[in-house]
Amino acid sequence: MDSDFTPIFEPLLLSLEVIGVSAVLFLVIGTPLAFVFAKEKLSLKWLLDAIVTLPLIFPPIAIGFFLLLVLGREGWFGAWLYRLDITIVFSFTGIVIAAFVAGLPLMVKPLQVAIENFPKIVKEASYVSGKSEMFTFLFVVLPSLKNSLFVALLIATARALGEVGITLMLGGNIIGKTDTVSLAIYNAVFDGDYDLAMMLSGVLVGISLIFFMSLNLLQKRDKKLENR
Repeated sequence: MDSDFTPIFEPLLLSLEVIGVSAVLFLVIGTPLAFVFAKEKLSLKWLLDAIVTLPLIFPPIAIGFFLLLVLGREGWFGAWLYRLDITIVFSFTGIVIAAFVAGLPLMVKPLQVAIENFPKIVKEASYVSGKSEMFTFLFVVLPSLKNSLFVALLIATARALGEVGITLMLGGNIIGKTDTVSLAIYNAVFDGDYDLAMMLSGVLVGISLIFFMSLNLLQKRDKKLENR
């Protein structure tokens, strides 16, 4: 796209694609993880919980570095993928992984709490009627927690949108290829183009407001249901 809006449109489109894929991954991977973590008897639960929660307490740039060591061409997993002609680092896949890792704890932890607080008597009634644990989770527990699920998904996706540190390491900040809106702001400031940085920041503010309003509507809906 050859226009004055190219520096805005391309990073925005890339960011929307990344959070779109990340949202699917949060649902497909994050939801089952929350279900597993909600189990009372789970071997090494503390370790798994620590691994998932790590992005919340550990510097993103350091997490990105560790992932680079693992997924890079010289890494033990990245080298194996490279032999299969699969490249993760400095690619769209890399920035999706960065966004997913950053947002995963915000998807798993709130949903885990909601599952743990779900009335046990309802689950036990389902088990007594002959339904399996997985069936009960998918068709009894999860539909009842859909608001909690959507709230967790919104928060995780918002975090994925604003990710910088891990993305910088795995994506490489390649202009026109792996520079998301957040990295484009960083580049604009670094180049002294404050007008572009301001416009990109305005875009992020607009998207963030959409997330906030959606979150607010879901919370109001929850309160209405509780007061019935």
